[in-house]
Amino acid sequence: MTLIIAEAGVNHNGDEKLAFALVDAAVAAGADIVKFQTFNANALATAGAQQASYQRKNTGQAESQLQMLRRLELSHDAHIRLQAYCASRGIGFLSTAFDEQSLQFLLGPLKLNRLKLPSGEITNAPFVLQHAKAGLPLIVSTGMANLAEIETALGVIAFGLTAAADIKPSQLAFNQAYASEQGQRALRQKVTLLHCTTEYPAPASDINLKAMDTMAAAFGLPVGYSDHSAGIHIAIAAAARGATVLEKHFTLDKTLPGPDHKASLEPEELTAMVSAIREVNIALGDGIKRPAPSELANKAVARKSLVAACAIRAGETLTTTHIACKRPGSGISPQRYWELLGTVAKSDFNEGDLLAD
Repeated sequence: MTLIIAEAGVNHNGDEKLAFALVDAAVAAGADIVKFQTFNANALATAGAQQASYQRKNTGQAESQLQMLRRLELSHDAHIRLQAYCASRGIGFLSTAFDEQSLQFLLGPLKLNRLKLPSGEITNAPFVLQHAKAGLPLIVSTGMANLAEIETALGVIAFGLTAAADIKPSQLAFNQAYASEQGQRALRQKVTLLHCTTEYPAPASDINLKAMDTMAAAFGLPVGYSDHSAGIHIAIAAAARGATVLEKHFTLDKTLPGPDHKASLEPEELTAMVSAIREVNIALGDGIKRPAPSELANKAVARKSLVAACAIRAGETLTTTHIACKRPGSGISPQRYWELLGTVAKSDFNEGDLLAD
């Protein structure tokens, strides 16, 4: 079954009450996990870092990244309350860290049981290593990355998961860890890769869902999809293509101010997406080609049998003029057509009667 992560992200706009309402919406939709973002704005961006073009367009404000991020922070205390609320509502809590202090908070007071490395951090080797050293299941988003960059990050992760404490990090050590049987085994046990297109919303022409297959073949790891497209159809297609994890941004209202609301699903859309993915998961089945229980009763109706094409008298030798293939399918299978040719009828048959041996 696809693990569905409802990405609240920063769509709470820094308002704890809105964050709690997002949890409620994720629960109502049937998501497995609701995910937020944990960061210290000053540790994440410099004063000179500019907004992405989609952020400027969606916020309608000419401000720096730092100014925007400060408005979107949630306190550590709010995180603790949110995590407790998620537990009370029966939904998993997850957050993405964007700086070392935030990561330590997720590992320490919050004691998360899995981590998510965002796309923008995949080349941040020191930060990738800190994630890996936690030893937790790790979801790695690969937006903006090529295969070489993904492999490099996986080398860092393999090292973090397997290297002794006295081994110094280096590119050589990362390569050796990645190439080792122990490193590969650790990656298979801990890491899920998410294909992603880092644009909000991502145009269909840039989605490239087939890259999921390429990543799975290249790295031998579970692959999922972090969806930034408009609507729910691409996410459903990803599930049908075998995504083990599906992440999708959602909001309570697309018209709210903020960088991600316009590219997010509203609650009813999130509910529809989750429902469709659950149905797709069931429909994928086990891959064994055999009649389904629901279609067994239709075999006699839809298939054909060997019947008398004309009146036949006992003792006649059956030829092509005597035998036809017609419904119902409850008699001798047409696969035995040639077997019956040349045999002698053992009894009389009227036209249309099912033939018998």
